[in-house]
Amino acid sequence: MEYNKLIDHTLLKQDATPEQIKKLCLEAREFDFMSVCVNPCYVPLAAFLLKGSDVKVCTVVGFPLGMNLTETKVEEAVLAVKEGASEVDMVINIGMLKAHEDDYVENEIRAIKKAIGGILLKVIIETCLLTDEEKVRACLLAKKAGADYVKTSTGFSTGGATVHDIALMRKTVGPEMGVKASGGVKTHEDLLAMVEAGASRIGTSNGTKII
Repeated sequence: MEYNKLIDHTLLKQDATPEQIKKLCLEAREFDFMSVCVNPCYVPLAAFLLKGSDVKVCTVVGFPLGMNLTETKVEEAVLAVKEGASEVDMVINIGMLKAHEDDYVENEIRAIKKAIGGILLKVIIETCLLTDEEKVRACLLAKKAGADYVKTSTGFSTGGATVHDIALMRKTVGPEMGVKASGGVKTHEDLLAMVEAGASRIGTSNGTKII
């Protein structure tokens, strides 16, 4: 297995500088990771630095709280794609999910997917804030709305990916949809455990150390 191609090499901290993004992109080229995951303002820089490589540019939408207006998330996603993003990781409206406003959650995911077309869409459900029933519901809504992946975490809440959550998400969405483990994946052993549980992508800032 090409472990490097499982990794979204990630830097989403609010104090990340252009120099740190350059370092991230150089490392991603060197290790041939699947993507770099950066905040929207750094998409043009990352796209420029990774031009001619196999490394994709991933960005985040509605990050990290997920509480923006749907129209704002859609516009943010569209602008990011125009600037060079080839993957989008969006945060659902967790409050609406908890209130059983399932149509709202599903329609928001569908609106973003429709707006970005063939661009890969990953849906962050923030597992640490959800019950197992809510995790299942969120995954099924993402699948129904046409998303390509479900993703555990932003890394900015109370917890990250767990083997239990990855296994539950994989069981829920089946084999045809991607599952991304993100938050707290720090070692090669962590990566192997997540893959064994069903993860098909790993979001981590420790990619070089893991490989």
